[in-house]
Amino acid sequence: MTSNSDDLVISSDPLHPANLIPELCRSFYKLGWVTGTGGGICIRAEDKVYIAPSGVQKERIRPEHIFVLPFPQPTPSPHTDRVFLRRPARNLKESACTPLFWNSFDLRDAGSCIHTHSQHAVMATLLWPGPVFRISHQEMIKGVRVAGTGPALSYLDTIEIPIIENTPHEEDLKDSMASAMREYPNAAGVLVRRHGVYVWGLDWEKAKTQTECLDYLFEIGVKMKLAGIPTTL
Repeated sequence: MTSNSDDLVISSDPLHPANLIPELCRSFYKLGWVTGTGGGICIRAEDKVYIAPSGVQKERIRPEHIFVLPFPQPTPSPHTDRVFLRRPARNLKESACTPLFWNSFDLRDAGSCIHTHSQHAVMATLLWPGPVFRISHQEMIKGVRVAGTGPALSYLDTIEIPIIENTPHEEDLKDSMASAMREYPNAAGVLVRRHGVYVWGLDWEKAKTQTECLDYLFEIGVKMKLAGIPTTL
């Protein structure tokens, strides 16, 4: 039954998901990843999923703004009529990324998923006109895992991140994102052309680390491309 009780989101534990999400959003805001209310994050903790609200100033989110959903969701949720354990008392809407976050749970068994509007990610989708971004022989590749949840990649590996086309509404990306994840089973994220990127991990730490590493690789890949340097060897 849906409740607006704060019991699920008020905790003195700094590592509680409802405390972590506002902290991480402030950090991502400073990086330019979630400005203009864009972007989002979710954390799955056992049978509960904590999700930031949509259309709000991400650097000003507080624990009481967090939505809590049960995991797994009964069919056909979370893509239509979602079941909530807790909604904020304020008139807020759960992240528009919710069905895409669920792709990371269902297809990768992820514990957290991050969506950014990083300019580096957007530029990568513009300079790689095809369906995939590729880069190899970069030290930061070692911070990315196979499929986002498997063993760590090596310096010698070539990273492939699929690129899907954007849609006017975020939730309409769900099926194309799922298709890309199936076509590229080793990918740790999915780029959305002229939009941003989704990155997941086994937990919030690994999702954050991989988002940072991929953002670095997008940035240096763009610089290499513009300088006429091949991004793969």
